[in-house]
Amino acid sequence: MIALLRALSVDAPLDPSSGEARSWLQRELLNPEYHQQNVVEQLITWLQRQIGRGLAAAAQAPPLSTFAAMLIFLLLLGGLVWLLSRTRGTRRARGGSGPVLDEPVATAAELRARAEDALADGRMEQALVDGFRALTVRQVERGRLEDSPGATAHEVALSLATRFPQHGERVGDNARLFDLVLYGDRPASPDQARDVLGLDDELAAAR
Repeated sequence: MIALLRALSVDAPLDPSSGEARSWLQRELLNPEYHQQNVVEQLITWLQRQIGRGLAAAAQAPPLSTFAAMLIFLLLLGGLVWLLSRTRGTRRARGGSGPVLDEPVATAAELRARAEDALADGRMEQALVDGFRALTVRQVERGRLEDSPGATAHEVALSLATRFPQHGERVGDNARLFDLVLYGDRPASPDQARDVLGLDDELAAAR
C-alpha cells in the first residue's frame, strides 16, 4: 500500500505508461494484506480514500498528472471488479451452504409430489432439491430427525448418518449435491434426482 501511495503522491511526477501502471497494480495486489478474508472491504475503503484525495488534488494538478491519476484509478477499479468476479466464481464453484427448508414448510408428501412432477418435466435441479427436502421433512414427521428450522443439509446428513449408519455415505453425498445444486448453481442429472428420491423411499422403509 505504501509503495502505491508514494506513486500516487501529487508531489511526484505522474506520467506512467500503461505497462507501468499495470505493474504498479500487480505489485500492489500481491501485498499479503489483500489475501486476508476482508480483501474486498479493504480495497473499497482504500479506493474511497484515494478518490477523495484525488478530487481534492485534481483542481490544482496539471492536466497530464490528472490524466495519469485517472488512468491508475481506472486500472485499480478494473482490478477490484476482477477480484469480485473471481470471488463469486470460486464461491459458485465450491458451492455454498444454507438451510434445507427456506420457505413455509410443506408436508413430506407435498414436497415429494413436487419433486416427482419436476422429474417428469425434466427439471432435474428442482427434482433433486425438493426430493431432499421431502426426505428431510419425512424424517422429522416420523420423529427420527429433530425439527430444527434453519438446519443445513450437512447438519441433516450428520443426524441421519447417526441414526442410519448404513446409509450415511449416501445421505452425505446427496446433502452435498443439494448444496451444489441449490447454492452453487450446479446442474443435476436424472440419475442424481432419482437417487435422492430412492433414498427417501429407503429411509422411509428403514426401521
